[in-house]
Order: sequence, then C-alpha cells, then structure tokens
Amino acid sequence: MSGDKKPSWVVDKERARRAEARETVWLFGLHAVRDALMNPAREKIRLVVTKNALDKLEEAVAAAGIQPEIADPRRFDVPIDEGSVHQGAAMEVKPLNWGKLADVAISGEGAPLVVLLDRVTDPHNVGAVLRSAEVFGARAVIAPRHHSAPETGALAKTASGALERQPYLKVTNLAEAMEELKAMGYRMIGLDGDGTVELGAAMASVGTHPVALVLGAEGPGLREKTRETCDVIARIPFAGAFGSLNVSNAAAVGLYAAATRHDKA
Repeated sequence: MSGDKKPSWVVDKERARRAEARETVWLFGLHAVRDALMNPAREKIRLVVTKNALDKLEEAVAAAGIQPEIADPRRFDVPIDEGSVHQGAAMEVKPLNWGKLADVAISGEGAPLVVLLDRVTDPHNVGAVLRSAEVFGARAVIAPRHHSAPETGALAKTASGALERQPYLKVTNLAEAMEELKAMGYRMIGLDGDGTVELGAAMASVGTHPVALVLGAEGPGLREKTRETCDVIARIPFAGAFGSLNVSNAAAVGLYAAATRHDKA
C-alpha cells in the first residue's frame, strides 16, 4: 500500500546512517597508530606493519590484543595515498563516536571552551586545530557533517595523537549547533580579518561565560548564516602590512586568548 511507503528523505537518512556504520578509516604512521592502539574506545579492525615497525609498537600491540599482519617494506599494500609517510605501520579502524554535543559541551573534560569550524576541509588544518584544542584544554572541535575534513590518516598524523583524545564532533547543521551552545550559556566569538573588535576586547566582553570560537575556511571565511549567529566578530591584531593567519594558526591564537583570559582579569 502506498500509505506504508516511507518518505524519500527518511529512506535517504537511513541509507546514510548505514553507510556511516560501515565506514572505516586507515590510520598510518607510528605515532598515530600507537595512540589508536592504546585507545580502548577505538574499534580496531586490521593492523599491517613491517617487522621493524612492530618492534617499535610491540607494547602497544600487546596491550590492544590485535593480531598484526607482517608486510614486506617494499610491498606495503594498504589503501592509503601513494607517498604517505606510513613508517611501516597502518591500521584500519572505525571512526570514534564522541556522543552528543550537549554531553560534551556541558560535562565534557577540559575548560568550557569549544571550536567550531565552518567548512574547513583541509585535513592538515583540522589536525593542527585538534592538536591546539587539546593543548589548551578545549572540550571539542565541532564541524558540519558535510563539507568538512573527514577523519583520515592524514588528519590523524597531523593531529599527532590528538584525534584519539580530543573530541571531533560532526553536526548536521552548524548554525543550529551554535544556537544549541548559546542555550547552554556559550558566547560565540567569530574570528575574521574584518572583525569589528580586537580579540582581547572580545574576550573581555564575554566575562566568565563559556566560549565558542568560530572559524571559517581560508578564502571564503565565515558563511553569512554562521556570521549572523555569532555574538561578536573579532580580529587578531597584527603588526606590519601582512596580517593574515591560516585557520589553524588563528585557532591556536584564539584558544590561547580564551584559555588565559581569567589570568588577565
């Protein structure tokens, strides 16, 4: 009967959810693989290593309880990009599930500080942001499910282990996630070169409220809806004629300013 037929959007959503459940990621490099092996929350599927790499990862492999496949260094046959610096170690894993935004933002580990990335698709930039977020004690890095850097080996390698410990949450709609954070008491500080106030003044204006730093992709910057949802658009002051930082460097400066604002009060 036609009345029993599911709407197309429901079918599409269920199909996407099944595809996501099947999704796996290949991590590579000694550091990224070791951190994933030591992470009990990481579902591990297949470990491929050279004998030399296994010697270096022996304790982590034993702790993870996974049976490694020994590969010839001259024929390291795993599905990663040609030219990737794998150091003789690669592991197929499931993406991490960090849970709901509300749980992480309200009761997660670290300071009441999060980073939102608006269509930042470069895995190296996102990996660097995750690393800085971990250093400065942020609770999460948040990005839209589509048009953002996926969890990949390149991202994990740049994150230098932070991907295993720093929540990287994907949300359906970034502006809606911002409104949800606002309802929790977060203040949205967008970072942009044409900001109306300097970063220090923006931090002073939010007082003791939790802070969400919002950054856009290099070039396009913040989208209009994202910009409108921010409480303030701040700029990082600079000296000299050239005043542009890439998104990961801007995030590091913003995180430092947010993490140390109470020290300057």
